[in-house]
Amino acid sequence: MDDAARRPAGKRILIIQGHPDPCARHFGHALAAAYAAGARPTGHEVRNIELAQLSFPLLRSAREFYQGPLPEPIRKAQDDIGWAAHLVFVFPIWHGHIPALLHAFLEQTFRPGFSIEIGADGRPKKLLTGKTARLIATAGMPAFFHRWFFGAHSLKSLKRNILHFAGIRPVRTTVIGGLGFGQPDPPQPASGFLSLLGAVQPERALDKIKMLGIRGR
Repeated sequence: MDDAARRPAGKRILIIQGHPDPCARHFGHALAAAYAAGARPTGHEVRNIELAQLSFPLLRSAREFYQGPLPEPIRKAQDDIGWAAHLVFVFPIWHGHIPALLHAFLEQTFRPGFSIEIGADGRPKKLLTGKTARLIATAGMPAFFHRWFFGAHSLKSLKRNILHFAGIRPVRTTVIGGLGFGQPDPPQPASGFLSLLGAVQPERALDKIKMLGIRGR
């Protein structure tokens, strides 16, 4: 059996870039590019959504959530999510949470009728089962500090209350921490005591994310 026959079938992968800044490239963009650079040559199909380039309103009421018209950018995003077998979310952690723009996008996109439907017995039915996801988050603090001291509550909420609730599982997380606060973007290599604290080594982080792309994880 040759190498092509042994290679697992490629996945349909959607990378959702959640950084809200439309005017600059950040380390999260480099991470997303590294993931795609690993995925495409190994047979995976890759699509991208840049949230900072989308224009859609905030949901302001339960009526809008359940019955409001679907903006065209959100309709297209739902088509891409429906196409994908694996979702990759890339975003910074700000004030311990995902950015407001990403949350607004999820509220618009994961509406009843797309992510879940309510049965006659009042129970929700998951509509996105069979899909998997990876959360790639960047943080100013070291990753272990975000996970163990702060509990990574925003990642757990996104994983359990939105993605799992719609049937997407497993959802794996990768936190690239130690970027510093008010530091250059992309970050500079850390050394000495900062390195011991878990400050980011940019090339190592990019290689790690590229390997995830190769594996479609």
